[in-house]
Amino acid sequence: MKVSAMQWLALTTMVLITVTIFATMNFSFGWVFLFTVLGQFMLVVTVYRVLRDNYTTTKEFEDFYEDRPDLGK
Repeated sequence: MKVSAMQWLALTTMVLITVTIFATMNFSFGWVFLFTVLGQFMLVVTVYRVLRDNYTTTKEFEDFYEDRPDLGK
């Protein structure tokens, strides 16, 4: 199963929130450091995956304010 860029983003966010929780709860330095390094690696991979994602759209700049058509003109 291929993991999409948005799934990488969600996983990275959860790992980095876990680092914050572990540091706040005074977990051992080893665990906090491990999750910090893992989170940094995942962040680099996430940025790469998002930038290399094959995403196309038919939207143009005029479609920017879809809920307020008067602002797009």
